Parts: sequence; C-alpha cells; structure tokens
Amino acid sequence: MLVRAAEPADRIAVDALHDREWGGPYVIAHDVRYDLRELPTLVAVDGAGTLLGALAWRLDDGGLEVVSIVADSSGGGVGTTLLSAAIEAARARRADRLWLITSNDNLRALRFYQRRGLRIVAVDPGAVDRARRLKPSIPTVGEDGIPLHDELVLELRLGPEPTD
Repeated sequence: MLVRAAEPADRIAVDALHDREWGGPYVIAHDVRYDLRELPTLVAVDGAGTLLGALAWRLDDGGLEVVSIVADSSGGGVGTTLLSAAIEAARARRADRLWLITSNDNLRALRFYQRRGLRIVAVDPGAVDRARRLKPSIPTVGEDGIPLHDELVLELRLGPEPTD
C-alpha cells in the first residue's frame, strides 16, 4: 500500500468514497461546513493504483486537523496507514498536534483512534444538533441505535520525531 497526495485523476474515486460515507462532499465539524474537494487529501492506493482510502486534512493554529478519513473497507490497515501519513505530514509542518472530531455514537472510531494514541480532550454537547441545521441529512440516531447529539475532540500531541 502506498500513501500519496491525491491527484486530479483520483477525484472520481475519492468523491465516491465521500458520497458513501458522508452523503456527498460536505462535512460539518465544530460548526464549520467543509467541502472535502477543497482540502488537501492523502490517498492510499494498492500496487495496481486502486484507491483504498482517503484522508482530508487542514492546517491551522491548533495543529493538523483530520477532517475526514474513509477506507474502502475496514480492517485492512488502510485507516492506520493514512493516519500515520497524516502524523508525518503534521510533523513535517511542525504542528504540535494532530486532532479530529468524531460523534458520540461512533464507538468504532473512538476505539480506533484511542488504540492509536489519540485522547479525548473535549466534548461539545449539542454540536451535532447544531450541525443538523446546516446539513439536515445528518440522522438523529447513529450507530448502535445511539442518539446522535455531541462531538468529541480527540488529539495526539506530537513531539519530535523519534530517533533510533
């Protein structure tokens, strides 16, 4: 598996992943509407060049934010590989943290991120309820029948690159 910056030829496949996962190119996080097509994106591809996953990100004063991470299928290491590449990108840009938002119902994501060293650093009660005003297609009940209301902020503090 190879991770690289997305190229124009990847657009159709990346858009298809975002359509499947988010219902289109728009995501709402911390009261901001993002168009994933406008953000820097890393893609994971196999040896034949087939798209396996995508990670859209942005850099701000708070570090490198992972705005979206999507894998074609789960359990194959695509998410882990993309997240590792995002950490490298953050370090290359001298960001002191990598951070992201997930929703209160996304237990699978919480397990995934915490196993990779990210920690829950904040909860924004009602953030998903507010996001629903900008994107009415966000469901009221999420994974495992859990009512969908809140955003959780997870972060990984980045120190200097480890040396051997």
